[in-house]
Amino acid sequence: MGETTNEPLPANACEDEESLLLDRIDALRVLRADSDEQKSALLEEIGGSGKAEQDLVTELSKPLPLWRPDRFEEAHRLMMRSLEVLDRNGARPAKMPRLGPLSPVAQWAVQQVNRWIVKSHQNTLIDRVRKLYERREANAVWGSDEHRMLRRARINAVQVEQGFKGKALGLPTFLLGGAFFSGVVGGIQSLVRSALDSRLGIVLFSIVLGLIMAGLAWVALYAASVSRRRIRLAVDQPLKALYETIGACGSPPKDQSYNFAIFAIVFTALAWIVIPLALWLLFKG
Repeated sequence: MGETTNEPLPANACEDEESLLLDRIDALRVLRADSDEQKSALLEEIGGSGKAEQDLVTELSKPLPLWRPDRFEEAHRLMMRSLEVLDRNGARPAKMPRLGPLSPVAQWAVQQVNRWIVKSHQNTLIDRVRKLYERREANAVWGSDEHRMLRRARINAVQVEQGFKGKALGLPTFLLGGAFFSGVVGGIQSLVRSALDSRLGIVLFSIVLGLIMAGLAWVALYAASVSRRRIRLAVDQPLKALYETIGACGSPPKDQSYNFAIFAIVFTALAWIVIPLALWLLFKG
């Protein structure tokens, strides 16, 4: 007969069992509740209270359609002007460092990424502002000063929205077509298959891929810095002022420059860590 042991279970195993047991107890409490109000209260107790719940209570406690109606029209005009300035100057070619023969290619690539970040943020801003005006207009007392101000501002936003919403990429249409894109992908696949037939091809392919990744990392980081500077100079302060005069409407939307900085870090890691490590493991075997 096998011997039985009295060794205690590991601490984490006990905690897991206890957690599962508590989950079952909570589920049973919700199912056995007598009324919808009790079920709702139990669910809220289980879910806890976080930042989103705190913001819900705070924003609902401020029912006025405009927090500072005396400053709203000024903030609205400044916001519309800042969007105009960003639309005209945000996607212009950036000042580039000296890169020799690579300068034209680098400037074109940086301009495309910068244009994407700026235009995407511009599209988001006019859309969010217009929707915010619509909702606060519906929240205002009909015929009040706030209602008239919000209605005029909403009409302004609708009038200029289509003009501000341009293409995020400045590429010709044929480059985005399915036939051209499929041809490029097919060519790249053929080159990759040819390069992977020999060890020398693998090494050359890895070097080229590493250089491409490093170049993409530089382009993403440089374009993100240009975009962030231009967006900050043009719209950050007017947008913040507008949200403050409206009040209880959350935080202003952020642009994508930080995300592109993260992409740059990822590309750099791929170029200088992952690819050399993969080559070392290949030749070590």
